[in-house]
Amino acid sequence: MSRILLSINPEHVDKILDGTKRYEFRKVKCKGDVSKIIIYCTSPVMKVVGEATVDSVLDNSPDEIWKITSGSAGISKDFFDRYYEGRNRAIAFGIKSIERYDEPRELSEYGLSCAPQSFAYISR
Repeated sequence: MSRILLSINPEHVDKILDGTKRYEFRKVKCKGDVSKIIIYCTSPVMKVVGEATVDSVLDNSPDEIWKITSGSAGISKDFFDRYYEGRNRAIAFGIKSIERYDEPRELSEYGLSCAPQSFAYISR
């Protein structure tokens, strides 16, 4: 099982941390099994603000993923459709056990000098 650091915009980070967004959506599936997501909040925060345990990884058509996740997606159907426009596969990380760090952390604590475009594997 591996840990990944995801770059997520502040609006979605807030919803993850308050528990209203229970899925994080991606266009690309990770190569290995993911057990933990390290949450990097993009500009203007630009810090690692927490982590979440991965409950499940869903890989299916966008229509099927929306059917499964819509009740806890934390995003609108319109946003979802725009994100996956022209795609025939959708990835959704089911998340649970969310921990908000008391003090946000720098990327350098994770061996990174810049935020990943999508995700980065974390070894520690």
